Amino acid sequence: MEREEGDISNTHRVSKRTILFGVVPFIVIGAMIVLILNSPGILFQSSIKALPKISIEKVEFLDDNIVAFVRNTGPSEITIAQADVNDRIYPAAIEPGRTLTRLADAKVIIPFVWNRGEPYEIGITTDDGTRFHKKVNSAAPAPRATVGQASTFALIGTYVGIIPVMMGLVWYPFIRRLSPNKYNFFLSLTAGLLVFLGIDALLESNEIAVNALAPAFNAQILIIMVAIVTLITLLYVSQRLIQRASKRSKPDIEYKTGYPSRSEPDLELRDIKSSPTSFQQQLMIRPIAISMMISIGIGLHNFGEGLAIGAAVLLGEVALSSFLILGFTLHNTTEGLAIVAPMAKSRRIPVTKLMIMGLIAGGPTILGAWVGGFLYSPIATVIFLSIGAGAIFQVVYSIGSWMYHTNGNRGLLNNHWIIIGFAFGMLIMYLTGLLV
Repeated sequence: MEREEGDISNTHRVSKRTILFGVVPFIVIGAMIVLILNSPGILFQSSIKALPKISIEKVEFLDDNIVAFVRNTGPSEITIAQADVNDRIYPAAIEPGRTLTRLADAKVIIPFVWNRGEPYEIGITTDDGTRFHKKVNSAAPAPRATVGQASTFALIGTYVGIIPVMMGLVWYPFIRRLSPNKYNFFLSLTAGLLVFLGIDALLESNEIAVNALAPAFNAQILIIMVAIVTLITLLYVSQRLIQRASKRSKPDIEYKTGYPSRSEPDLELRDIKSSPTSFQQQLMIRPIAISMMISIGIGLHNFGEGLAIGAAVLLGEVALSSFLILGFTLHNTTEGLAIVAPMAKSRRIPVTKLMIMGLIAGGPTILGAWVGGFLYSPIATVIFLSIGAGAIFQVVYSIGSWMYHTNGNRGLLNNHWIIIGFAFGMLIMYLTGLLV
């Protein structure tokens, strides 16, 4: 028997010849790509120069200077010839140099005395006479990484992220005393809130991809790819944690969530024996764990929101009025409700744990504002928003799975409380979003 096992294991050994066959296709394709890029005349009778393409990713207004951050997003090397402000040519310093290879970036520094609040159009012209431009509607000083500016971003993030989420957590004692049908209503309302947040994150990232990123990045495909990979990864991690917990725990019939009751047929011993997997999932997917996942998912979303806030301040496009802060507060307060709803029928939760969940959900807004204001990158913003969307949809799946098992064979769509709650959750987010 041991010899047979050894023979089987030997069949899985990869020889050097097999490895060679696996590597050769990559070598050949790579050589073809290099040859075509360096010698296009091999395929075309006459040498055709591709049109240049420059993306002006960011414009900063400093003391007596305007700085444009540009990237070569065309297929070939380009050379920057000149820069202009409102169609008037000005001498400019280009760092690290005028010649940019594909996807290389440079900083164009234009000496110019600008006025706060006025619109400016920055133009970059290549050596073949092609001009690219970016318009700034309202000039504002670029935030600098100082203690004062960091404190300002932290204050904005606190108002927009932490305080609203903490306010939503106050609903915890109220939800604990709800009847089963009303509890189902708030659970489905939570799912509606999160679905809206996930869709909103995808739309925000798509807007940035269209307006701030060149087609060379294929950012819209990147959004879907990152969101799906995040969703699948988190589902895998969640399932692994459930399996690990199931090996360490034994089914306990006396475990109660508050709904359904002990008399419900789906919790009877005969159903536990006939469907151990369903009961195990119902047992192991703890409401507190779901609430923690909601906190993490909302935190990732709020990090993207903080990036947008910091970038807007950097670009001078946000007037930090009390009305705007009020709009964000009303919009994000419902996020606290989403956190407390799943665990409202579990055992009593310490206040410190609730506050930790609130900080996990709201705190990343501050970090995002710092990154967006001081180190703004459109591609990074798109990636983080996509990660947040994937995480939120994974949480929605967890809530739906929990509700399915706690409702037994009745089905989710047969309960009008669940349908109304889901629709109402999305409607709340839409209406409060109008104030932002």
